[in-house]
Amino acid sequence: MEGQALLKYLKKHDQKADITLLDQKLDPNYLSNLEQFDLVYRSPGVLYNLPEIQKAIRKGVKFSSPTNLFFEKAKGKVIGITGTKGKGTTTKLIYEILKSAGLEVYLGGNIGEPATGLLDQLTDNSITVLELSNVQLWDVKHSPHIAGVLGIFPDHLDWHKNFREYLGTKFGITKFQNANDFVFYMQDDKFSKKVAKKSKGQKIAVDYRSIKIPLTIPGEHNRKNAAMAAAICAHVGVKPEIILETIKNYKGLPYRLTKVDTKKGITYYNDSASTNPQTVCAAVRAFPEKQKILITGGSDKGLDYKPLGDTLENEKDIKLVILYGANRQKIKDALEKVTPIKVISGSLKEVIQLASTQASEGDIVIFSPGSASFDMFANYKERGEAFDKIVKNIKD
Repeated sequence: MEGQALLKYLKKHDQKADITLLDQKLDPNYLSNLEQFDLVYRSPGVLYNLPEIQKAIRKGVKFSSPTNLFFEKAKGKVIGITGTKGKGTTTKLIYEILKSAGLEVYLGGNIGEPATGLLDQLTDNSITVLELSNVQLWDVKHSPHIAGVLGIFPDHLDWHKNFREYLGTKFGITKFQNANDFVFYMQDDKFSKKVAKKSKGQKIAVDYRSIKIPLTIPGEHNRKNAAMAAAICAHVGVKPEIILETIKNYKGLPYRLTKVDTKKGITYYNDSASTNPQTVCAAVRAFPEKQKILITGGSDKGLDYKPLGDTLENEKDIKLVILYGANRQKIKDALEKVTPIKVISGSLKEVIQLASTQASEGDIVIFSPGSASFDMFANYKERGEAFDKIVKNIKD
């Protein structure tokens, strides 16, 4: 979608340019002749560290991206949100609060419309709220006027050499800010603070424990997301009552620890957007004093699952951990002191059937894969849809 929006914009605004679309679906060797171009726009799905791209850069080819083009052309103010998890929830919540305040606001980036698709709609009074991922920030040359940096921990190590390289991509949200810009960071997160230090602008710490938030979606991690949204919107000038009322009514995004249904007294939660072990830890901690069955596993991303093992060891309310997916054995090895565990090689339907037979009335079943979806599904949304459908078909 981002590539299509970029192509549409370039055709409209640069009609004399000779534009070529390179697509892996059309040609497996689509990156083999990059040296023939004067300027290449890299879509986020094409990794910046690919050898073909680095070779072309060394030969003098200029590279940009849809995100860079947006920052160069956008009117009004831009609020950018990054972090390892919680970006979508926080970005959407900021958008909803600003919309409730009657401001001219747009939602884009990884969530909402591709950013370049918004450019022709923007005015000097616009506020654009962007969710910015590591691949979008990897090679940016501009930073937003207001940056929000959530917690950062290892992720996407199947794409990056190490955590240091992954963390380095996040610096793009702050390192081009000037003295008139602002960065909001999580006070309790050392890597969030590290990204904030790259800014020449004003640095504002967010302490979620000091803000009373009437949040209905579960989890301490969501309290952090809401605190970030509240702090940024208060800075923009939104009245406290509008901020609090919007947060109170916020239902969250699909597949982020979303309640699916209650069957035979057992409540099922869908956290398919969970793609690393820290998000599984957050999901488990979101329901203290509830007997829980956890379903986790999927396609591996090169991550360490020991933090999940440490969390589950200290959770007294875990009734059963069900491991499935391509990395099930790797996770089992990291949970050596956790019992009981069942390792399943079957389908998601079989896993859910097992969970439903092991759970009792009043228990909750949490589907929090902590892994990518590519072993069985095209993406986390398809995986989430499958979970919802199977749960809905359980006979009550």
